[in-house]
Amino acid sequence: MQNYKNLAVWKKAHLAAVACHRSSEKIPARGNAELISQIRRSALSIPANIAEGCSRSSDADFAKFLHIAIGSASELEYHLEFAAELDLVDRVESEARQEQVVEVRRMLFGLLKKIRPA
Repeated sequence: MQNYKNLAVWKKAHLAAVACHRSSEKIPARGNAELISQIRRSALSIPANIAEGCSRSSDADFAKFLHIAIGSASELEYHLEFAAELDLVDRVESEARQEQVVEVRRMLFGLLKKIRPA
């Protein structure tokens, strides 16, 4: 068991979640409530699953939560792309958020390799 706040990937995931939440506040609520909710949910899921995984007693359990976080990162990347395609979020802002998410996902894969060597 380790303190999730000490992990660089959690710190970046947390910052990305905050940034994505702020970006979602710019989306008009009318007709987009589900998309806003999905962006927020998937963004929050990444650092939350890292935190929960850190509380587990085995690397195998931790790895399960990292896989969930990776899936949420992929989902979030798509939601941000979708919002930009519909001009609900500025394209430049969307790309910046997507870059953050991709970086977090890469770090998650790296951490996964570290705890589960091939």
